[in-house]
Amino acid sequence: MVEKKKKTIKVTQIRSPIGRPAIQRATLIGLGLNKMNRTSELEDTPSVRGMIRKVAHLVKVEE
Repeated sequence: MVEKKKKTIKVTQIRSPIGRPAIQRATLIGLGLNKMNRTSELEDTPSVRGMIRKVAHLVKVEE
């Protein structure tokens, strides 16, 4: 049986959540980011893409 490789996205926090709405802070934590320059490797799913879109101004995305 052939297994498909799951696509991953590398997300790095480049800006501070200080002064941002609580929902954006919670989204960063949901992405596994809570400190500056921290990187998280996530599966490329529509839900993760939506979370990234919510905090696009705080993160850098590499495919």
